[in-house]
Amino acid sequence: MDKQSPIFVAGHRGMVGSAICRRLAAGGYDNIVIRTRAELDLLDQRGVHAFLAKEHPRYIFIAAAKVGGIHANDTFRADFLYQNLQIEANLIHGAHLAGIERLMFLGSSCIYPRDCPQPIKEEYLLTGPLEPTNEPYAVAKIAGIKLCESYNRQYGRRYVSAMPTNLYGPNDNYDLATSHVLPALIRKAHEAKLRGDSEFVVWGSGTPRREFLYVDDLADACVQLMEKNADADLLNIGTGSDVTIRELAETVMAVVGYRGRIAFDRSKPDGTPRKLLDVSRAEALGWKARTSLRNGIERAYESAPFRHAAASTAPSAEHQTT
Repeated sequence: MDKQSPIFVAGHRGMVGSAICRRLAAGGYDNIVIRTRAELDLLDQRGVHAFLAKEHPRYIFIAAAKVGGIHANDTFRADFLYQNLQIEANLIHGAHLAGIERLMFLGSSCIYPRDCPQPIKEEYLLTGPLEPTNEPYAVAKIAGIKLCESYNRQYGRRYVSAMPTNLYGPNDNYDLATSHVLPALIRKAHEAKLRGDSEFVVWGSGTPRREFLYVDDLADACVQLMEKNADADLLNIGTGSDVTIRELAETVMAVVGYRGRIAFDRSKPDGTPRKLLDVSRAEALGWKARTSLRNGIERAYESAPFRHAAASTAPSAEHQTT
């Protein structure tokens, strides 16, 4: 990538977008184009197309999306489907209309079938039914992948779709009603420690296996792949290793210093039994995750906004496994 060319990061205030901005700045890219939601509503097709035609960034990273855990995905199904379809369609088609050739679309590992062979290869996409609890979000992300693929085929664009595994890190969502499993566990363990609770409740059996990637490692992958002009339609981004939810909770407890016990609520859903990505394609291009799970959780906990706040007096919510 050219250091002086304009780079638009959609969703720069979110966890992924802010990490990409940090990585770009650290790499000497000093022409980063950003817009707040008040300045540019990504649901507004006319506004997005006009913005891209006027600013004409040379590169685009699409990190903007409506996201959440199991409860949010299953409760606000129409919102997750419509808003994500609209955001990605406005940006991808708008980029094409503006003649922008390089774009990276960020998705999620939930695009793959619920009962997928492990580790999950990119070619397993659309080979089986999705996890029902987050199907609308997954369908929207699959549509984004196919949009990029189709503009590449029909118009010769170079739009890449990067599918990260479960992410965590600075600027994560720690709202216990809508967050994903890892940030929820971090907050719950912290507050349980402050209150002196003897236990904290974790949804499900604790047996599902999940892979977790520190968000700055994802940002490094995104920038490296764009710098190397990766032309694959779809690339998995992950660590290549996973842990059980029980092991994850135990690691969080150790980092936070919480010495209570875990109480598993088996009446709640586990979600997909296992999600481990095959990351051999990304690694063949020269990228590899560098942050260990323990170190990443330590860094996430230190940057959490509630880190030095008083314990919440609200009833403890349960985590969402995605």
